[in-house]
Amino acid sequence: LSLKFGDIGDLKGLVIRLLLTTSYYQLSVQSWFSLQRLQLLYNHSVQATFNATGIQAPATHSFHCQHVSSLHRHHALLVPSSADDPSQLWEVTFIDFQIQGFNVQEGHFAYARDCASFFSPAILMGLVMSLVLLLVLAYALHMLIHLKSLDRHYECKASPAYFAQMKDSDMGDEKEPLRNSGNESYELRNQQFGKIYI
Repeated sequence: LSLKFGDIGDLKGLVIRLLLTTSYYQLSVQSWFSLQRLQLLYNHSVQATFNATGIQAPATHSFHCQHVSSLHRHHALLVPSSADDPSQLWEVTFIDFQIQGFNVQEGHFAYARDCASFFSPAILMGLVMSLVLLLVLAYALHMLIHLKSLDRHYECKASPAYFAQMKDSDMGDEKEPLRNSGNESYELRNQQFGKIYI
């Protein structure tokens, strides 16, 4: 497939040549087309040659990509064919690139196979965060299952208060009158609590 720029100023002699091939894969039971090489020609001489990587689709579909470029910031789907090739001096970028090599009907593209990866950085980050949350939830459930009740092992046993038993004879009068210079005084019989004077 050759794209000629015609009479557009300095690009009059520039031609972009796309080499497309088709192959049949038994595993998918269908034919696929792929872009093998891209060549830049100027005045009928080859100026640069790029090998294409990952630009392929079923033969009944088209291929679409937002950027097909030789620049690394656009994932460099176009790679210089060799280190000595003058393609190192060229930078090629196609924006909103769509191509269909075979089975074109009524001049319209068929359903497009997009180059966007299923595992973009945002999707991978979401999967990692989901995994971390699942691990935290599993750990919390594990701790809840193995939680033991305190009532099972530590029964609250209240020890009865100890009160010294008093003799029946002491239950009667706990005070004994004392005579001391006209003031009425009493003395507790149980000497272990001390003496109180009133």
